[in-house]
Amino acid sequence: MRRRLVALRQPARARRIARALWIAWAIVVWNVVFDRVIVVAGREYVYAATVAAKGAGPYARMDDWMRPAVTRARWSATAAGATILFVGLVAVQLSVRRSRSG
Repeated sequence: MRRRLVALRQPARARRIARALWIAWAIVVWNVVFDRVIVVAGREYVYAATVAAKGAGPYARMDDWMRPAVTRARWSATAAGATILFVGLVAVQLSVRRSRSG
């Protein structure tokens, strides 16, 4: 067990693990943000459809609500995931440079 822990602390392996964890974190955040935007749009649509069904407005088409939401979700999720990925990979690279210089 101790040998495995020592192996994980080797710079090359630690760098690969750190990169993999940052990539995994970016993927998880992308999925969470995408899902959240879609859920909120779905709730807004249900509310609008309920109001329309009571006769207070025009018929609410799901397509009119969800297509823009999917586009918004993709952009928001991609921005969040890309930011995390960028920050993480830059941080790993900076830590590699710092460990080599000192």
